[in-house]
Amino acid sequence: MTPRLQDEIRQTRPFASLEQEAFLSCGRTWAVLEHAFSEGIKPYGITLTQYNVLRILRGAGQEGLCRAEVMERMIAQVPDATRLLDRMEVAGLIERKRDAADRRFVTTRITSHALRLLQEMDRPVQALHRRHLGALDQPELRRLIDLLGRIRAAI
Repeated sequence: MTPRLQDEIRQTRPFASLEQEAFLSCGRTWAVLEHAFSEGIKPYGITLTQYNVLRILRGAGQEGLCRAEVMERMIAQVPDATRLLDRMEVAGLIERKRDAADRRFVTTRITSHALRLLQEMDRPVQALHRRHLGALDQPELRRLIDLLGRIRAAI
């Protein structure tokens, strides 16, 4: 039997609307997924946000991206991107280089150390995704992706 959100959060009164219940259910589901994923990658010494940045920079290749481009591609917005990147640079996960012609432009690239780390994480991360979303079959996953995309497009 599928657990009801109302029971999970111990809400005794009905939701104000179906939209409210759906909204809260999305939030609760993300919170559960985020926590489980964060716990799954904890042994690798990085956070979910750092993993997201590294995934983006790996996809960008050797050209790298500027800070604004990295932040535009993030799954969830972060309040202080510069400090996040500062910490990642100190940890040896990224490197930044100022443009010689325009010193204001800084390119961020993934380091070889971080590339090896992501390669080591690839299979375990895929296993986490399968475990976390394995309750749905392929057509259900496609439908979920489509429905979530429709919601984002409407906003």
